[in-house]
Parts: sequence; structure tokens; C-alpha cells
Amino acid sequence: MHILLVDDEALARSRLRTLLADAARSDPPLPPLVVHEAADSAQAWALLDAPDCAIELLLLDIHMPGQDGLSLAERLRGLAQPPALVFVTANSQHAVDAFELDALDYLTKPVRLARLQQMLAKLLRQRLPAAAAQESPGTLLIQDRGRTERVPLAEVVYFKAELKYVTVRTAEHSYILDSALGELETRHAAQFLRIHRNALVARRALRALEKHHDAEEGDGWAVRLDGIDEPLAVSRRQLPGVRAALRDQPEPSV
Repeated sequence: MHILLVDDEALARSRLRTLLADAARSDPPLPPLVVHEAADSAQAWALLDAPDCAIELLLLDIHMPGQDGLSLAERLRGLAQPPALVFVTANSQHAVDAFELDALDYLTKPVRLARLQQMLAKLLRQRLPAAAAQESPGTLLIQDRGRTERVPLAEVVYFKAELKYVTVRTAEHSYILDSALGELETRHAAQFLRIHRNALVARRALRALEKHHDAEEGDGWAVRLDGIDEPLAVSRRQLPGVRAALRDQPEPSV
């Protein structure tokens, strides 16, 4: 992701660079960040108006010598593909003006790492629907270390919610997907079965149901899946559906 920092104070740009580097090492990891700098609106516009401009996110100060940040933001509307816009300023008095300019967010100095991470997560969530629209019915598009991976649904064994993201597990790899488990369940209900509030499993991968002790729920049940060593816990609420899915599976050919 290409990011442009626009601030007339070199120290402020340096601090944002450091925070972005820290954010890139967060869990889940962000796509690789390429950071560009400009000391005023004129330098910034020279980069943004270039035919080969790759800037996806603009972190823009408001009070600068010459043209201020609000005026530069107005000019962005003339670009065919303007970057996402985030204002970074020392006070909040321009917040209303900022959001009238379609700003993604408004950060006040000194910027905290947690707040910066929140903004970046919001940006990635906004980009997700466009990526999802490019998926074919039998694949997932996953951003992995700056690359876009096409993962066939036929290879996915389970989806598991982990805090703010979803782990996509195949027999060979694990991927991180910025999505919601409920959305995946709705889109792929024919292929995947909910077994717990935090997990969907591939119906074709179900092999066995067994007694299991869960640290949170105590004695209960778990499923065994093709290609995966560890069992996955089944909640009491989902147990009847899992039993029915196992009964409905075709007998293995001999």
C-alpha cells in the first residue's frame, strides 16, 4: 500500500513513519507499506497528479504554509482515482469540514498507534467489497503479504474467527481474511457448516464426531476433519446439525 505523508514539520512526518512501521508489524499483519513524503501541498500535488501515481492513502496536515490541507483535499476531487483521505492535525476544529470532503478519518496529534491501526483496519475493510466482487463462485481472494492469493473453496477445510479477522485453513496453509464469519456463512452455506459461534467447516471434510474437553465449555464434542490434525469444538447448539450432516454424507466408495 502506497501512503503519502503531507506535513510541513519533518519531525511530524518522521513520527508517522515510525508509527506506520509499528502498525505494519501488527497482528494480523498489514500489506507492505511504501511511504512517500511531501513538505507542502505543492510537493504533494506533483506526486498525486502524476500519470503513474500509486498513492492509495493520503495522511494530510491541515495548517501548512501556502495552500492548506483543506484546499488540497478539494483538488483531489478532480482526480480520476483519488486516494483515501485522512486528516492529521493538532486540533479538532476542522473535523466537520474534513468529513464534508469525504475524509475516511480525522486523527489528532499526537497520533496514537492504536488509533492509527484502527484507521488502517477501516480502510482495508472498505477495500474488501471491491475485492470480493472479483471472486469467482469457487474461489476466495485473500491479501497475503502484499500479494493477492486466489484460494479455491474446494481446498478450504475451515474458517475460524480470531478477534477481528478470520483464519482460512487449508490442509497445507493458513491465511488471514479481513471478513466476518456471518458473511462467509451466508455466501457459502451450501459448502460450509457452522459448528460453533467461531467456526465454519467444509461439509465435505467432516469425518467424525467425538467426545472432547474444551477449556471454556468443559466436556463436549468436537469434529475431526480431513487433512487437519487438531479437532474443532462443536457447541451444544450446533450439535444436531453436525450429526445430521455426518448422517447425510455419502458412503465412501470401495
